[in-house]
Amino acid sequence: MTGGRAVVLGGSIAGLFSARALSENFAEVVVVDRDELTGPGDLRRGLPQGHHLHGLLSRGQQIAEEYFPGLTEEMKAAGAQLGDVADDVRWIINGKRLQKVESGLFALTSSRPFLERHIRNRVLALPQVSFLEQSDILRLTTTEDRREVTGVVVRRQDGTEETLAADLVVDATGRGSRTSVWLQEFGFDAVEEEKHKIGLGYTTRYYRVPDEAFEGNISINTVASAGIPRGAICQKIDGGRSIVTAYGILGDHPATTPDGFLDFIKSLAAPDIYEVLQASEPLDEPVAYKFPTNLRRHYQRLTDFPAGLLVIGDAVCSFNPSYAQGMTVSALGSLVLRRHTAESQRPDPIAYFKDLAADAVDGCWEMAVGADLSFPEVEGERTPEVQAAHAFIAQVQHAASRDAAVSRAYSRVIGLVDSPAVLHDPEIEAALAAASQE
Repeated sequence: MTGGRAVVLGGSIAGLFSARALSENFAEVVVVDRDELTGPGDLRRGLPQGHHLHGLLSRGQQIAEEYFPGLTEEMKAAGAQLGDVADDVRWIINGKRLQKVESGLFALTSSRPFLERHIRNRVLALPQVSFLEQSDILRLTTTEDRREVTGVVVRRQDGTEETLAADLVVDATGRGSRTSVWLQEFGFDAVEEEKHKIGLGYTTRYYRVPDEAFEGNISINTVASAGIPRGAICQKIDGGRSIVTAYGILGDHPATTPDGFLDFIKSLAAPDIYEVLQASEPLDEPVAYKFPTNLRRHYQRLTDFPAGLLVIGDAVCSFNPSYAQGMTVSALGSLVLRRHTAESQRPDPIAYFKDLAADAVDGCWEMAVGADLSFPEVEGERTPEVQAAHAFIAQVQHAASRDAAVSRAYSRVIGLVDSPAVLHDPEIEAALAAASQE
């Protein structure tokens, strides 16, 4: 165990994974958040989308289990649902069901507050970690030359200000991160931002669904596609409930009236979720949320950055949430953070950001932006490479509805466990060729 103190700004999933990673290399880790994290309430003010469907992809579940052994079974015992991501989830893409097959990967389904609470409790149990709740993050402290960050100034609920000295500050405050602003105040270059407008809107309603309506599945995922750019997920979660989140792009959003919400579900490429809801009891009214743009801050392109400060999670990259990549990318980023802080408590920030891009962000960003561009209405350049990728993925999806091996391989790729390169294995390419002849 080494000494020193790390301060994590933000107590959401990215902050929790960061705290767990840092606990291996620091004697003290303080997580600062403006919300009451450990109180009785489930929905935090700082997580306005917490009411809606969230999920760890398979790789995220694996990392969570590595960090917190037994977490998966603990959540299952408390009411989360557990199954195989390709055998117990009904995937419907382009109106076709993908083949059911054992993938060897877990799908763990629950509400976002339930997942966050279980991870947070495990983090709180670490002797190195403490939480400073209901405290606003005001500014960073630095050396006189602004070359090194030395801590953070916070304001407690009673209005008193306090300076937390730190060997390392990790910004996990999400999309609204102020690090890019602070950098310019310190005299560093502005970080380049990349945005892609998708105009996503989604609406969520909770139901009591009879078990038999799921026909043995724990989730039914009707994925939006270029032909019908509307999608929805109906998923068993904790509390004996089911959550239904429907989504559409570029202003084509599900209604928040009960009848309008149901009409949207009825318009999907397959009737499966609509039929389930015919046998279900609504538990609340539909609630909407909007996500206007994908956002990436290219910290890895900077050539100068203050020591003692790193950024992670949505503060670096915020994706189309319909692909469910966000929390898993935060988990992947925490592995990079753990590796770099094992070498030094004040890692080289430029080296960290380059590894964060390569190991956690780049592939998912390309996957998400590429998938968004498959919708003709979304603005953006469709290079020959992008068009070829769209054609190939369409071929994979078609074959996955007919061939179990392709379905297994595809589920492992979208779960971020296997590289997309496996889709070019000889066995898979032969199955793609055979399916294309049907």
